[in-house]
Amino acid sequence: MKLLVLGGTRFLSRAVAEQAVERGWDVTCACRGASGPLPAGVTHLPWDRSQDAPAEIAGEWDAVVDVSRTPSHVRRAVAAVPDAHWVFVSTINVYADNGSPAMEPLVEAIETDVDLAADPEAYGPMKVACERLVTEGTASSVLVRPGLIVGPGDPTGRFSYWPDRLARGGEVLAPGSPSDVVQVIDVRDLAAWLLDAAEARTTGAFDGVGEPMPIARLLDQVAEGVGALPSWTWVDAGFLTEQGVEPWAGEGSIPLWLPRPDYDGMMSHPAQPALDAGLRLRPVAETARDTLGETAVGITAEREREVLAAWHAR
Repeated sequence: MKLLVLGGTRFLSRAVAEQAVERGWDVTCACRGASGPLPAGVTHLPWDRSQDAPAEIAGEWDAVVDVSRTPSHVRRAVAAVPDAHWVFVSTINVYADNGSPAMEPLVEAIETDVDLAADPEAYGPMKVACERLVTEGTASSVLVRPGLIVGPGDPTGRFSYWPDRLARGGEVLAPGSPSDVVQVIDVRDLAAWLLDAAEARTTGAFDGVGEPMPIARLLDQVAEGVGALPSWTWVDAGFLTEQGVEPWAGEGSIPLWLPRPDYDGMMSHPAQPALDAGLRLRPVAETARDTLGETAVGITAEREREVLAAWHAR
């Protein structure tokens, strides 16, 4: 297989390039090379995607893997390499209703480039535009829409907050209801499936997600992975909001916690279609073990103790 990876230096695109090399494929990574070192064994084709494609991009590729969120970048790449099989990594943020796991309707596309620092809500709409460019402009394609991607090398520190926190022990603030459904997918499993889809020339659109499960079960698996026996204290979501605790991700947040019912569907997409198409999932405990010690971003230990004390004193 002659594979063109648009990117290759960070997280998912890097995992794709690494695994493709391990399979013995001829792998070229087209990117600036500024976000980190490229995997060993790949050929680097320098390309700042804000500029026209270099002449070398118009080679005979079996497949292309692209993770871009920027319509102009995808437009240039599709125009330069229309005849390969495209594996485009989109997002579940293309769906208009976060309260439902249905694959429709989509948000309205934004076909211009938007600075996400100024307007983070443009992420899903720009991905819709990118999807259309790929499906309409290439010989064949598959769209993969992941939810929360986790695992080694995750720059966000979201999931890895939990292995880090549980390894410290003590009373643990568990957010919301134990039955709230969540799902994650290990970057290594997603990368392997993308390569399988490239080789098989899979077509269609899939949610690239892990198995939906109650958050209590997921956190128990994280605890198992790091060898912890935590003392859980489940704190009502309304109370967390009153305390000013942020959901989902970032400094001061409790990762994986989402407001309900507004986001009931965001982390409960059916995994079976992807499993039927060849996706293989490792246990969450293994992901937790392999991310312990990596960057962890979330509520501080001091702030967690404050919220727990307020909860007990309410």
